[in-house]
Amino acid sequence: MSLTADVKAELTAVRDPRPTARVAELTSLLRFSGGLHSIANRVAVEAELDGEILARRVARDLVELYGVRPELALVQGSGTRTGSLYAVRVIDGGETLARQTGLLDQRRRPVRGLPNKLTTGSRPDLAAVWRGAFLASGNLSEPGRSAALEIACPSGEAAMALVGAAHRLGIAAKAREVRGVPRVVVREAEAIRQALAAMGASRAAAEWDQLRQRREVRAGVNRLVNFDDANLRRSAQAAVAACARVERALEILGDEVPDHLREAGDLRLAHRDASLDELGHHADPPLTKDAVAGRIRRLLAMADKKAEVDGIPGTEAAVPIGAED
Repeated sequence: MSLTADVKAELTAVRDPRPTARVAELTSLLRFSGGLHSIANRVAVEAELDGEILARRVARDLVELYGVRPELALVQGSGTRTGSLYAVRVIDGGETLARQTGLLDQRRRPVRGLPNKLTTGSRPDLAAVWRGAFLASGNLSEPGRSAALEIACPSGEAAMALVGAAHRLGIAAKAREVRGVPRVVVREAEAIRQALAAMGASRAAAEWDQLRQRREVRAGVNRLVNFDDANLRRSAQAAVAACARVERALEILGDEVPDHLREAGDLRLAHRDASLDELGHHADPPLTKDAVAGRIRRLLAMADKKAEVDGIPGTEAAVPIGAED
């Protein structure tokens, strides 16, 4: 199962006994999963849902809370939702249900956002609003750079109402439009965990947080490995360049190389991967790192000066492509 399916399965099993919370969840679910339609000049309320278990639960809630008996049908999804969906329709008594849930106002006009009584309710009611919205059209992606909890919204007003409810719950959420579809997005890792927990998906919140922590540790290890690899690669390239320049310097100077500079050059070529400090220990008598570096630097400078006078390539010309400092 996907993360989204796991969350929805857990939320479907949540049963808040408070009547106001049940109404808030059901109203939100109806608003974000379809809403109002006109069938044979009558107002119908319809919800298109991902699973049969959720559809049957919604149908049962409609019977228990409003005394209406909905129809259940298997339909083909469209737009942003593909695959098979379960439609829960209320045609007989649809207009009365729409008024009771606040989907229609007193003038029979559709409410574009959410009923005000829901977005100003108690914390359990606000959590129920989010639970219903996520069950209707929510999606949770895996932890990572693009991690997000998203809810597709039927209108910009509905998105803003959901953002307001989130802020009252202490969850950082933003409204944005993606390919013409208003969405509410939660991106920060801690905010995603808070949103899952607030909706009632405590198990999914814990599992998502553990997965996030494991990935962060793995990413940190990978960064360190890549950092070490980069350092090793740079060190190897520097060693190749240094040895190539020393070989060229000894070639240019020939018998003119002072003994102490030749010794430093021979040490560099004999211990190609050694650090300057290690080269100093190999010298007889031992030299400091600075002394070795100074001698090699003077060797290269002397060779480059002679090459310039003689009109021949200097030590830099011997460095292989890709091994430049």
